[in-house]
Amino acid sequence: MRVPLSWLAELVDLAPGARGPAVAASLVGVGLEEEALHGGDVTGPLVVGRVLTIDEAVQKNGKTIRYCTVDVGEHGQRVTDGIPQEIVCGATNFVVGDLVVVVLPGAVLPGGFAISARKTYGRVSNGMICAEDELGLGEDHSGIIVLTDYLGAERSATLQPGDDAISLLGLDDEVLEVNVTPDRGYCFSMRGIAREYWHSQGSPAGGFRDPGAVGGIPPDTTTGYAVHLTDSAPIDGVPGCDRYVARIVRGVDPTAASPSWMAARLTQAGMRPISLAVDVTNYVMLLVGQPLHAFDLHTLSGSIVVRRATEGERLTTLDDVERSLHVEDLLITDGGREPLAIAGVMGGATSEVTASTTDILIEAAHFDPVTVARSSRRHRLTTEASKRFERGVDPQITAAAAQLAVDLLVEHGGGVADTGSTDVDLTHGRTAYALDPALPARLVGVPYSRERVVAILRDLGCAVQDDGDTVSVTPPSWRPDLVDGPDYAEEVARIDGYERIPSVLPTPTAGRGLTLSQLVRRIVATTLVGRGCTEVLTYPFVTADFGDTLGLPSDDPRRSAIRLANPLSDQAPLLRTSVIDSLVDALRRNVSRGQRDLALFEIGSVTRPVPGTAHTAPVPGVHERPDAATIDSIDAAVPPQPRHLGIVLAGDTERSGWWGKGRPADWADVVDLVRATASSLSLTVTAEPAQQAPWHPGRCARLSLADGTPLGYAGELHPAVLQRLGLPARTCAAEVSLEVLVAARETPAKQAPFSTRPVALTDVALTVPESVAAGEVERTLREAAGAHLEWVTLFDVYRGEQVGAEEKSLAFRMAFRAPDRTLRTDEVSGYRDLAVAAAAARFGAVQR
Repeated sequence: MRVPLSWLAELVDLAPGARGPAVAASLVGVGLEEEALHGGDVTGPLVVGRVLTIDEAVQKNGKTIRYCTVDVGEHGQRVTDGIPQEIVCGATNFVVGDLVVVVLPGAVLPGGFAISARKTYGRVSNGMICAEDELGLGEDHSGIIVLTDYLGAERSATLQPGDDAISLLGLDDEVLEVNVTPDRGYCFSMRGIAREYWHSQGSPAGGFRDPGAVGGIPPDTTTGYAVHLTDSAPIDGVPGCDRYVARIVRGVDPTAASPSWMAARLTQAGMRPISLAVDVTNYVMLLVGQPLHAFDLHTLSGSIVVRRATEGERLTTLDDVERSLHVEDLLITDGGREPLAIAGVMGGATSEVTASTTDILIEAAHFDPVTVARSSRRHRLTTEASKRFERGVDPQITAAAAQLAVDLLVEHGGGVADTGSTDVDLTHGRTAYALDPALPARLVGVPYSRERVVAILRDLGCAVQDDGDTVSVTPPSWRPDLVDGPDYAEEVARIDGYERIPSVLPTPTAGRGLTLSQLVRRIVATTLVGRGCTEVLTYPFVTADFGDTLGLPSDDPRRSAIRLANPLSDQAPLLRTSVIDSLVDALRRNVSRGQRDLALFEIGSVTRPVPGTAHTAPVPGVHERPDAATIDSIDAAVPPQPRHLGIVLAGDTERSGWWGKGRPADWADVVDLVRATASSLSLTVTAEPAQQAPWHPGRCARLSLADGTPLGYAGELHPAVLQRLGLPARTCAAEVSLEVLVAARETPAKQAPFSTRPVALTDVALTVPESVAAGEVERTLREAAGAHLEWVTLFDVYRGEQVGAEEKSLAFRMAFRAPDRTLRTDEVSGYRDLAVAAAAARFGAVQR
């Protein structure tokens, strides 16, 4: 919302000598956000110029450059020689004879951009012909300002070359741009901003002049234009339109121009003057916040019907786009038949005011914010009207806004207002709230007195009645956001001054520390980072074909994913059932950006729907808190969301360099990372061969805890999956359940007694069939070696001439230690022989 300070000063008393920064600071003090400060920063010669000649030339790059001469009156550098100003320009939207805005050498434009004569495209340009964005008047840079189009023919007719353009365009007036938050819709008007500035100055008596307080508003009569409000499908029981005012002005001069002061105000507010009827509606909207619409009365059949759209209806809106209407769209229709406008969003082309319109019907209505917001987003059509309606417009300002528009059309267009007036009012009064005057002090921590609270509420426009222990507060019609006690407490704190709220650090409680689940997650993350991995966080949303991409079997339960009702992206509408589903996207993105050696991990939740359960939750309204049964139904509809740990490895795990050749990551590395993670929690993980998509069938391990509890899978991803994902060959991944790790640590681990006796090491090499997994042999040795075995590890695998063609040799190192004595050699050999015998009996192993 752009706020010209000269306009603001007409509605509220500004502090003596207040300039833009001071006014902005005052508005920030009552909770508004300053976006920018425009105007007042253009200095030097900025004048009206008339284009005399244009010489076009096409440059080597294909760009057309215009070498122009412009009459700038007495401001030209060579005016005494009778030589017009020479200016080089790249815009093509003007012709000889047009009036343009010219900035001359010595001037300074917004942003400190100094203008000087300089050589460009082979010639000296003595100044610049300006576009809107260069002067801070808007964002348009498609062409330069042609004053006949910008200000209108009548207003431009009096201009002469050399006239001061700074005052002409209102650039000498500071314009404050305010960012209006969704809960402060009333500030989308000069009326609302003026009231907020008044509050910032202590709400002095007589300091605010309400532009909505107009007289001469006629009552609803039977002779007014017929209006019928019908809504067959209200949203959440709220009708789409609960008030509609229709006023008619006849005999408006279609050639009448908008007054210069109105055109200047619209220009300062970022709107382009168009015609008297349109400018009047825009001006009143900016003034009081009520969007208006002007219909050509001769295009209407005799009545207005407000209704919902029907299936298949279409409407060509004022932007010349034919739109397919939705059954929730609220329409303004001609007698209930032909659509005239999408209510609160944009009018239709069939009833717009044209250059020949003389009789005008003014619409001032109050539409449901939800209905307007949905229509605006549905049609991707954000307008000045929709921005105001969806934030909430004062339903009691409609008649006054219509009267203001009628008065302006009569005064400046020579029209005559009909005596008949239509005001269909189905609005309801606001409900009073019993407020404890001590509540603001309790919530904010500032000792507001009862008298101060009541005074602030009355300044806000609330009707306050003292009921003893409480006060009955009825909010004003322009504040739909004031509903309960905390709302009023916030308003008291805001108006009294946020700076009065003391900054007091709370005294922290001792607390109970991290939960077991939090502690496990922290230990896991710390361990993996210490092993060189990088933690990432990905969105838990996947594409509809994720199961095919990962090669999941058709009956795999991981294919059963929950579809979101309102996804962030239509390309990813499902909730992931595996962390790997989205983790591989992060890996692919990093690989595509030049990273080759990667070790990523993520700790996140997955969604596992229960077979046969719909997981459909009720959608309660927002007008009141859902009851206990509804909340229970919502909770019951939420599917299980366990936490998983996902790891992916690609490239080298040991990088090459001057020290030697690197080593690519393989399945053993990702299994080792899981084992290290479990070890940090004092848990042991075992691995055995398995087949599980999306892993390689011969390089996949099923991971379990020592007691056999399934933990997850790890290994090398299937080559076909890697090809579909665009990932490097031999990429490895692991996914395990954190819930299992947490459950395993619910019983604290006990430290085994530590022996100070020397360890006895012995090696054993066993020849086994190629099909026997090394992990199974290691498990057998561990189980059979006895209680004094401290650890066993595989340190070599041999395949070659010294063993059979279908055999391999596995070399293990075994460590023995007794808690109370030093083991003898024969004892160690006996334990080793027991382990070898068990391996021979189970796998046919032969000791080498």
